[in-house]
Parts: sequence; structure tokens; C-alpha cells
Amino acid sequence: MGEEDKGLKLDKWGYQVKTSSDKCIYAINEFYDQVLKYGRRRSIILEAPGHDEHCVLGNILAAHYLSSTGSSKASCFLQAAKSHYDEATAYEKAVFDAVSYLISEDRDDELALELHTKLLRDFPRDLVTLKRAHLLCFYMGHPSLFLDVVEQVLPKNEQEAYIYGMLAFPLLELGRMDEAERASRKALEINQQDLWAQHCVSLIFESYSPLEKVLDVYDHHIIAELHRPDAAHPEVYLNAIGLLLRLHVRGDISLYEDRLETLASHLTDQAIWYMEWHLDVLILWALARTGKLSPAQELIEGLRTRVSNMNKKKQQKMQRGLSLAEALYEYGRGDDERAVELLGLDFNANDYKAIGASDEQLDVFNEVWYTLLLNTRQASKAIEVIERKLKERDGLPFLWRLLAKGYLMMGREEAASATEKANALERAYFDG
Repeated sequence: MGEEDKGLKLDKWGYQVKTSSDKCIYAINEFYDQVLKYGRRRSIILEAPGHDEHCVLGNILAAHYLSSTGSSKASCFLQAAKSHYDEATAYEKAVFDAVSYLISEDRDDELALELHTKLLRDFPRDLVTLKRAHLLCFYMGHPSLFLDVVEQVLPKNEQEAYIYGMLAFPLLELGRMDEAERASRKALEINQQDLWAQHCVSLIFESYSPLEKVLDVYDHHIIAELHRPDAAHPEVYLNAIGLLLRLHVRGDISLYEDRLETLASHLTDQAIWYMEWHLDVLILWALARTGKLSPAQELIEGLRTRVSNMNKKKQQKMQRGLSLAEALYEYGRGDDERAVELLGLDFNANDYKAIGASDEQLDVFNEVWYTLLLNTRQASKAIEVIERKLKERDGLPFLWRLLAKGYLMMGREEAASATEKANALERAYFDG
């Protein structure tokens, strides 16, 4: 008997799904594509149960999608998937086990990751499961764990662009920049529209790079995404604002203020608010910096309301995120005293993983803090934290320039050697 006779079809990965409906499997496959390319039509997965109410895979993926939007209807699809579990294929059962635990209220992230890793051992071509594993590791702050998972499935996905974008991210987080860039470039060679690979390239170039190279990435690989019909996705704006904030901190934004003005005109669209905490923080800076204070204040009030509606444990976790958001608003509108007061004198951006940002993305907030300390004449503290940072990573010219500024403010003769170190590093970058 063929698969059609047995009521089985193959999904995009080549795995068996218990359904006789072509439209159901089409909706599932289209959902896969939307997830991987960060499209705006992920709601298409809701069509799968409509075409086959008994399909376990369609129902559990619909439940996961709705749970991510906060919809109470997720439980209906979860129960539908559960009621037909015994009829499902081995692949569907593995997805159900991993996803149903992932959306449970009392989940343990390590166990959730273990279930996803097991699923990928048995079904290594399922890149949407790999993406869920990526997000788990990301919010857990364990890039090495995700690197292990990606390398586990890479041999079965060597022709897939999306695998290389996902490989690039943990390499970047682990400081393996050259390998991360090669993986990102490999992804873009296969698919120039791979948004995650573009995202990784933008993060790589947020380290020190010649400005013309940074702006080439911005103009041709980042901002161009805004002209696509499905462009209103967080990563497009994260890439764009993050890069411009880095330029601003490093003293270069005045040359490219028009780019920020153009970008900010899109950021008053409330459809992109409250999608990700990290994005909201960056939007607040951009709106405040461009004088759009009324929408910025509305966004802050919305964040405060959301925190107040959280349970006590979640409130404590996100209070830092709210303080960071308020500080970036004050920094954007030029109130450095209030901004540094909100961040405090023991600020460390690495403690703010809960906003959903990588180490590289968070590091710009450390640079904001160093700058605020110097702007508010707290040179001694600035010198202390910058020197500590340079012991971890001494190859950033910008930090040596900040250190030189601090030394000058304190009248210390080390300012000259710090400036020369910065100059030498810049020459090395440009010559290389």
C-alpha cells in the first residue's frame, strides 16, 4: 500500500504525517517557511486543523503558534492533538511531546531542550524544531549547548541556507567571529533573503569596522528589508536600530542622522511595539533621539502596564528590562544624569538577558553606560569598568578611546598610551 492509501503524507522534511489532506500538509509546510524566514504569515498554521481536524501535527503546531501570541484558544488545539495522539506517526508524536511540554505553564527549560534534542536526533531535518531549540538556548544564555545541537544535525542539512544562519549565531556568541562570518556568508550564498543570516552579519559588523563597510551592510542588507511586503518583523528593526545606536555611541551618528530620521518614521507604528522587549528598548532610544517624545512616552507606559500585570516572579525578572527601557529613553532625549541614575553604578548588561538579546547585542548598552559615566563626570568609575572590560577583550579601539578620555579627565598621563593603542588597533583593522 502507498502512503496515500494509508492516509499518510510527507512534510517538507520528508517525515510522515497522518493526514489525507493536501491542503493540510500545504499549510504545515508554508508555516515552516514562514518561521524560518521570519515571515508575517505564520498564522497560516491555523488552516491545517481546518482542513484536517484529526491531524496531530497541524493541531500541536497551531497550539504553539497561538500560545506565542497569548491566545486562550491554544488549549483547544492542544486537546485536539492529544485526543488523536495514538493515531499519529512517530514523528508527530515526537513533535507533540516536545511542543506540548514547551507550552506548559510549569516547564523546565533544560528538560524542554532535552526533548527537542531527542527529537532532532531521530528527525534531524526538522529545522523548525531546531529553531525552537535555538530560542530555548538563547533565553537560557547557553550558546555552547545550541552549537552542539546545530553541529549534530548539520550533516543532514548541508544544502539548507537556514542551518548556516543558525550555526553563525552561537559562534558569534562564543566570540568566534571569523567562523560566524563564514557561516553567515555561506547562508547568504544559498539564499540572499535569509533574514537570520543578515541579522548575524549585522551583529558581526557592530564590532569595529570601517564606517563605509558598516553603512554598506545597513543600506543593502538591512534597511532594504523594509521594502519587502513581510518586512515588519522584529529582526529587521533590531538590525537597523542596533547598528545606528552603535554608531551614535561611538560618535558617528551625526553624519548619518538622516538614516535614523527615516527609520524612526516607521517606529511610531504600534504594530511593531511589544513584539520583543529588546526591540522596544531600542525603539525608545530612536524615538527619543529624533524628538518623537509623545509616542515614546506611550510606549513606556505600555511597558509599565505589562510589567504590572505580570505575576510577582515575572515582575522581578522584567523590572530590569523596564529600567533599561526608561534609561534608553532618557539617554535618547539627552538627560544623561537621569539615564545613569536608572542604570546605577553597578550596571552590567550581561544581567539583562531576559530582554531577549545576545551578548553582542547587549554589549552596546555597556558602551552606553561607559559613555554616560564620562558624560556625568564620573571618570574614576568609568576607568575602573573600562579597564576591567579591556582585560576580557582588548581589541576594541573605541574602548581605548573612552579610556583615554577618562584618563584625561583625571589628569592621568596614561591618556597618551591609551590613545596610541586605539590608533594602532584602527590601523590594523583598516590595513587588514
